Amino acid sequence: MISTTDPHINRKPRNIPQAEWDARVQLAAAYRLAAKFELTDLIYTHISARVPGTTDQFLINPHGWFFDEITASSLVKIDVNGNPIGDDRFEVNAAGFTIHSALHQARHDVECVVHLHTTYGMAVAAMECGLLPLNQISMQFYNRVAYHEYEGISLELDERERIVKSIGKKEYLILRNHGLLTTGRSVAEAFTRMYYLNKACEIQVATLSAGQKVTIPSPEVCEHAAKQHDDYAYLDTVHLDREWTALLRLLDRDGGGYRS
Repeated sequence: MISTTDPHINRKPRNIPQAEWDARVQLAAAYRLAAKFELTDLIYTHISARVPGTTDQFLINPHGWFFDEITASSLVKIDVNGNPIGDDRFEVNAAGFTIHSALHQARHDVECVVHLHTTYGMAVAAMECGLLPLNQISMQFYNRVAYHEYEGISLELDERERIVKSIGKKEYLILRNHGLLTTGRSVAEAFTRMYYLNKACEIQVATLSAGQKVTIPSPEVCEHAAKQHDDYAYLDTVHLDREWTALLRLLDRDGGGYRS
């Protein structure tokens, strides 16, 4: 996980291990950033992170809190059965538990899951064509996005198996008529993937609404562009570190309250 140098690190409670606290700070930052970029749906949708060193525990937001209220210490630690661990002050959203536990339980390569109901993400999720390779931002997702058919509000636990089957080994999932989901090997990776996936959806909606005939490069060019991004994203971790550190500076200019 990407580390940060911050003047607020001494706010860590004594009963929380350092590795878990670092994960909490990163996750709280993702919630605050989602709010800052207006990607929220009031108190709904979720971002979760695996508790370091575990395969059956993860952190998620307390149900009923706005994203810009989330702090490192307010995050709820639960197991894959939804049971709180060590602190039962807050409840979690049942649908959020279903979706996030599905991936944390089955995909141990995933450290963070971001699921949002953005306007543009839900618009593209309702389009039969799905996400189109219309621009340079969307090219990175070419043939790399999975789709999951809508089953209603995700309250039934047996949907977890189908969510896992739908996403397979991919990092991006569009839940039809529902919203967007991204995964990552860190909070930074999962959040920035969501930022750009939503941006691609925003550009698609704007492009199609213009009513003009669109141009789509050949499959060979689209795949080449996507492969270029794959190589860049996976080999150049310095780029992600710089991007995430800049985002944390953006939050810290507001006081860094997410670190408490």
